[in-house]
Amino acid sequence: MSINTLARPEIVAMKPYSSARKEAPGQGILLNANELPWPLLDNGGLDIGLNRYPDPQPRILVSRLAELYGVAQENVLVTRGSDEGIDLLTRVFCRAGQDAVLHCPPTFGMYRIAAQTQGAAVVSIPRRAGEGFRLDEQGILDAVATDDRIKLVFLTSPNNPTGDAIEASYLLDLLDAASDRALLVVDEAYAEFCCNPSATGLIDRFENLVVLRTLSKAWAAAGLRCGTVLAQASVISLLRRIIAPYPLASPVISLACRMLDKKMLGRQQQILREVELNKVRLLSILENRPFIRDLWPGEANFVLLRADNSDDFLTFCAARGVILRGYPADPMLTDCVRISVGSEEDLRALESALDAWEAES
Repeated sequence: MSINTLARPEIVAMKPYSSARKEAPGQGILLNANELPWPLLDNGGLDIGLNRYPDPQPRILVSRLAELYGVAQENVLVTRGSDEGIDLLTRVFCRAGQDAVLHCPPTFGMYRIAAQTQGAAVVSIPRRAGEGFRLDEQGILDAVATDDRIKLVFLTSPNNPTGDAIEASYLLDLLDAASDRALLVVDEAYAEFCCNPSATGLIDRFENLVVLRTLSKAWAAAGLRCGTVLAQASVISLLRRIIAPYPLASPVISLACRMLDKKMLGRQQQILREVELNKVRLLSILENRPFIRDLWPGEANFVLLRADNSDDFLTFCAARGVILRGYPADPMLTDCVRISVGSEEDLRALESALDAWEAES
């Protein structure tokens, strides 16, 4: 079955907007895009001209991302962070008032927000809180098999905030179960911190698989807002019909290309090793604290814990300049706190705050 049968028919039939830069490359005497012929600012050392529109899908950046993730260039769509990829998928595949997305709370909140913004229903298959937030694998399979509204299944691996990764064997089972019914979207924002293989190796086999990646986490570039949707060309083509004409700004493109230069790989790997060591240090700081009731180390650059008097604890730490993440609006995460792996200096400040809190409790 063609993936077009799962997409909204009006999107399949849509004639996409064709920008000036899409119709003609940014070379030669450029009199086709109503741009000014001179920049107001200099380029600040970047290889850009701010007076010109950027390439909608920059060839060099697409090429480097394809090489990084081990896919063909036709399988790549560059987006403004993973958030845009989530939004595009929801708008292409979910009809307002008719279709639904499936998610597994507690998890990244933008899956729900994108669905509600589109007017799609949200099917929740909660994680098993009493079993360390383990994924309800059979519950997901049953929902996909019986609920015809579900068009997108969002899974995060490793999950945020619980940090657990999805086994490859289960992904295969779910892809088979969802065949001709729904797309499985695997959000791998934290994949570089995990030893499990990426789901990108399955893209050639499954037209209903989408993988989301980002430079925000392991590439230390949250400020760039540069993400990637990886899928078969048929899915990428549908998303390109509705993506903004120029999703990435010229400085973002220039900096992302510099960051993905092969000369930077060694430094990036060094950073990952430092994060791994500092996570061990973080866990040792948290060990045997009497006010910590539960601790989930996970496989990402953060840990999740449940603490006594978590609201007061968060306020106490914040007053000392140590900002942690609480979840006051999520009943499944009552008293839970997420702590990111920081630098050695960050961890010393955290340890000092914990010692002070323990002394006052």
